[in-house]
Amino acid sequence: MRAKTLPSAVVFLAALLPACVHAEGIDTEHIFGFMIGTDVGSVGEREFQTETTGRFGRSGGTYRALGQEFELEFVPVKNLRVEVGSTFASHLISGVPGLDDQRRLSWQGASIDFRYRFLNRETAPFGLTFATEVHAHRADETTAEPVRSFGTEFRLAFDRELVPDRVIAAFNLIYEPEWTRVLGSSAIERDSTAGAALGVLAQVRPGFLLGGEARYLRKYEGIGLEELAGQALFVGPTAYFQLSKRSRLTASWSVQAWGRPAGSTAGLDLMNFDRHQARLIFGVNF
Repeated sequence: MRAKTLPSAVVFLAALLPACVHAEGIDTEHIFGFMIGTDVGSVGEREFQTETTGRFGRSGGTYRALGQEFELEFVPVKNLRVEVGSTFASHLISGVPGLDDQRRLSWQGASIDFRYRFLNRETAPFGLTFATEVHAHRADETTAEPVRSFGTEFRLAFDRELVPDRVIAAFNLIYEPEWTRVLGSSAIERDSTAGAALGVLAQVRPGFLLGGEARYLRKYEGIGLEELAGQALFVGPTAYFQLSKRSRLTASWSVQAWGRPAGSTAGLDLMNFDRHQARLIFGVNF
């Protein structure tokens, strides 16, 4: 049912797009769901964005995690974008091996993100942007337990138009170290995630892009990628809608197509990763 619902919703939203929306080239700043493009916006540009992320399915029982982030983005100087955000989280966990049952709604934490574009694909063979996000959490995004967590995310993004004004491809390299202390304990847990992602979108009509993303992720114990805990491959569709001159919507769904916990021959890793992930991003310029 889900596989039929998403394409139907995409077609329906595409039909609602105003005919007056015209694209002037493809701007990759916001068109991807779980990836990033190399565009960072124009100097003086300001945006408000909401990002809703759902994660579903673990190794058993019921697992639902919903994150709602509110973000402000601005471009103070050429090629540099700054974003500050605050996230609320909702968890429903029941009967999942290794996790305590939880039914919790909480303020998860805050983040700040910097992106700097080194190469503009309009004047170079490809676009190149480096992004780093720093976040502090008071609720663990997987277990929902009260914690004091500090993490960073580093991304190196490349993109290039395969067909001018028609097809765009992007590639991301990802590294995410994290330090976590559960409240009531003095022990600090250290882990990290590394991976790569590839996305391709085609402009079906001005203001409407449709395509897909694939991400290969590896989870490690320790921030220096010391001991492999598990790995997973996620694939799924992404759609971008330019709703008006100032507003936009990105919808993305991703399923774990393959995975393997360390020391196992299983075909999925539902101990370290989710079975399904979905993301909906709405933004408006002001």
